[in-house]
Amino acid sequence: MVNIRTRDVFATMRPGMLQVEERLEDAARIDFPVVSDLVLGLVRAGGKRLRPLVLLLAGRAFGFDHEPIFTAGAGVELLHTASLVHDDTVDRSALRRGRPTLNSVLPSGAVILLGDYLFAQSARLAAATESPRVVSIFASTLADICDGQLREMFVAHRLDQTREEYERRIYGKTASLFAGAAEMGAIIASAPEDAVQALRHFGSDVGMAFQIVDDVLDFREGTQQLGKPAGHDLTQGTVTLPAIIYASGLNESSAAMTLLRGVVSGELDDPDDVAKVVQDIRDSGALDSAMLEAERFISRAKSCTSSAPDLETREMLEEIADFVYERSA
Repeated sequence: MVNIRTRDVFATMRPGMLQVEERLEDAARIDFPVVSDLVLGLVRAGGKRLRPLVLLLAGRAFGFDHEPIFTAGAGVELLHTASLVHDDTVDRSALRRGRPTLNSVLPSGAVILLGDYLFAQSARLAAATESPRVVSIFASTLADICDGQLREMFVAHRLDQTREEYERRIYGKTASLFAGAAEMGAIIASAPEDAVQALRHFGSDVGMAFQIVDDVLDFREGTQQLGKPAGHDLTQGTVTLPAIIYASGLNESSAAMTLLRGVVSGELDDPDDVAKVVQDIRDSGALDSAMLEAERFISRAKSCTSSAPDLETREMLEEIADFVYERSA
């Protein structure tokens, strides 16, 4: 549940976020009416817009709230949307936040091209800021996102992956865009270099916590509000931090490890087997341990907000960090 303080952040930043929304929808429009409606539906279902919100707050910390900041915010959110389109295609996901994905209603070739189109439009928005450094950050962030997705395809199925491997994967997949968003906002606002780097670290740590919490929510009861059943990641062969923690406490030859391996590999797809593994992970304390890791990242992120000279903005950055940790969807 969103607490009162966090609602105030969204209310305070609403005028700027409406400008981001306007630019975002303009960039996402396509000449084919049916397809355009599908894409706009996906864009409008984008949740709290945390990435552009972090970008706007980074700029606000240094008194900047002009045209380029809103354009960059739209570019960041469209980049995120494009990555979700490709992610759903790779995973063959039928739903996202309870809505049909593009790949569930369109041919895969068309979906890939739509994702590419959104990537191109997001790059145009970044270029419209007329900041070579913003464009450079945008490009490196896109590379990081692709790296994270490739690691998810080729490494994420391993139960013996290290924490470092997991963190590198979720940095690319999720945290890199939070980091890049904060850095872009600070750069557009002409912040001092030490503040730019501090805010980048803030975004990175918030993004790491965001993904860990997301991975924990995958095992929680009532996660249907996320548009997927509990244990969805496991059935897709994706081993996240709770499963890594749980597996590290199992004997290699135990029945529990055999069951876990079978579910992750797809050899065991009976709903009862999946439910048993999910419940065992819940009962093991792995979710609490993973949340402690998320809390560590949130604490580290908050320590970076002192670089923001504006006290109100500093407090809002901290509130966003709290929201990421406390969210339930």
